[in-house]
Amino acid sequence: MTDEISVSAYSDRHADRRAKAHRAWRSAETIKGLSDRLIGIGPLGIGLDGVLSWVPGVGPLYSVGAGAFLLFNAVSAGASAATVARMLAYVLADTATDAVPFAGSVVDMLFPGHLMAAKALQKDIEARHGLPDEIALERSKKKRGLFRKKGG
Repeated sequence: MTDEISVSAYSDRHADRRAKAHRAWRSAETIKGLSDRLIGIGPLGIGLDGVLSWVPGVGPLYSVGAGAFLLFNAVSAGASAATVARMLAYVLADTATDAVPFAGSVVDMLFPGHLMAAKALQKDIEARHGLPDEIALERSKKKRGLFRKKGG
């Protein structure tokens, strides 16, 4: 009976950690889109981070806030120390560009620091817990060709 309870408790803790990690994965996806990919043109994208970098004081505030949110999610999801360090480097580099007038705003628009940090977190979560179920299902449908363009 004790073994069943300990196995059940382990299973519950694992499911809770997995659910928390998948929430962090989804949050990273949201930040990725808002910060660096609201408008995408091929491999380039512009988001709130780049647009707000032109507003004195607001750009760094947004960059720090979005970066802190990503890092909070990384820690709560149990990301590796190496992943958190890499994310921190991306966010610091992205935020530092706001310190340079004009040229910094141009660089900030082109450097997708939040996107890179979010991808690092997502890869860590995928390696530890797999993809969130709905994302895994969507990707498997795409691989099998179940998503087809209309009219084609």
